[in-house]
Amino acid sequence: MSIKGPPSPAPRGVPEPLDWRRVHYFRQVVASGSVRAAAEQLGVEASAVSRAASQLEKECGMVLLERRGRGVVPTDAGLLLATYARRQLDVQATFFAEIDNLRNASRGHVDLVLGEGMLDLFFDPLVADYLRAHPQVTLTLNVASTAESVALLLEDKVQIGVVFQPPPDVRLRSHHLTASTPIQAIVHRSHPLTHIDRPLLLSDLLAYPGAAMLESFGVRQHVRAAEISEQVQLHNVLIASSFKVLWQFANAGLGYALTTASAPFAARIHMPDVVALPMANPILNRGHMHVMTHAGRHLSPAANALLAHLLQGIPGAL
Repeated sequence: MSIKGPPSPAPRGVPEPLDWRRVHYFRQVVASGSVRAAAEQLGVEASAVSRAASQLEKECGMVLLERRGRGVVPTDAGLLLATYARRQLDVQATFFAEIDNLRNASRGHVDLVLGEGMLDLFFDPLVADYLRAHPQVTLTLNVASTAESVALLLEDKVQIGVVFQPPPDVRLRSHHLTASTPIQAIVHRSHPLTHIDRPLLLSDLLAYPGAAMLESFGVRQHVRAAEISEQVQLHNVLIASSFKVLWQFANAGLGYALTTASAPFAARIHMPDVVALPMANPILNRGHMHVMTHAGRHLSPAANALLAHLLQGIPGAL
């Protein structure tokens, strides 16, 4: 049944709702940092974007943007409007997600982020089995460091993250944590460190060149904490954003690399002359992987299904 009639006016004292096309243009200006860049992103004339921002300022009765160099930045009022718009869009997304729940839970798109070292642990069989069971769901799989993964979650660019030792943040929800593979010293089998018949201290490594991950990786932060606890500073001649590069460094006999050494990863890269030596520092032996989402964010049915699949497939998951 459809009932038609003229739209009801807003109640007395209640302002008219904002024009969402203008708000959309405004949010793009805030994201792009300039009216011209926003117009290019939107595919419209810069004058249309400028008029939309000016009209919003009239409707709100406050300055929303101010010039900064060659661009613009939001004022406090502008930040408030951007936050309000985001909340309204979240409410709208929740509504349509609930409708989608009722209509069909087998379609959709999911954005997932994993650390490189977790691909071999999680892609096959967990992610692969999910895709086989949901052939009409599409997936964007991001491979990122710990810091990058957290940023993607908080910016709502991904729905789910599997993250190694993320920093505490009340904006993130950890659905499950599981013990990670210990951080070990990866060396060529001919390296002098292989002759030490005990778990290694960091001080044992000081005489040799090392390779390490970038600071944005949780593994590197763990090693930093261990250095502080043992009051040593390791000599790294190679800093990389790839775990495979660290293994190649060790395989070439150039020195050691402190990193995790999961069996699936070791099997995939197939470097039989590389060995993993245990470390004595407890910090290097107690890392955790977290399955995380942005707290309070509504997940689509497809994302909820992937989250449940991951939690069910991880040993010891709740």
